[in-house]
Amino acid sequence: MTAATATNSFLQRLIGAVSLDAAIYEEVEADRGATAQALLVVVLSSVSAGIGARGLGGTSIVNILFITVVALMGWAAWALVTLQVGGRLLPEAQTSVDVGELLRTTGFAAAPGILRLFGVLPGVTIPVFALCAVWMLAAMVVAVRQALDYTSTGRAILVCLIGWTLAIALALGVGLLFGPAAS
Repeated sequence: MTAATATNSFLQRLIGAVSLDAAIYEEVEADRGATAQALLVVVLSSVSAGIGARGLGGTSIVNILFITVVALMGWAAWALVTLQVGGRLLPEAQTSVDVGELLRTTGFAAAPGILRLFGVLPGVTIPVFALCAVWMLAAMVVAVRQALDYTSTGRAILVCLIGWTLAIALALGVGLLFGPAAS
């Protein structure tokens, strides 16, 4: 007889992800059915960035869509770089790279980004975005540590900082090259 393990609801997973609960990241890593949930978290986080950026004065739907797409691309770049750096360049002896596991955990690491929605409030946009960026970095460290089976949090921090830096550079580059003109 196989023992059944209880899984948390989507909302409980969101709360656990923003709380940096390693057990939630382990659960999501192991649950192949959580891939759609992780994608939903990334989409919600990206849309929140687009809407929240309205607090900077960009009320155009084009600006909102552009920022949403750039946020999605930034997450995808961060996840890809994390996979390569963490799984191939800086693995530990027990590291096992599974793309699905990494995408699920890093998808849920985007959960703090949903709070970027509050950036729509004038005067708090930049602090909200900065806080969410640091919070998402911390969540990504937990996600990477769990997904890549690291015993060293320091290694997970290094991998995430490398990926974060490159993803921000990509987002800034795309924004400067293709973004709407500031008025």
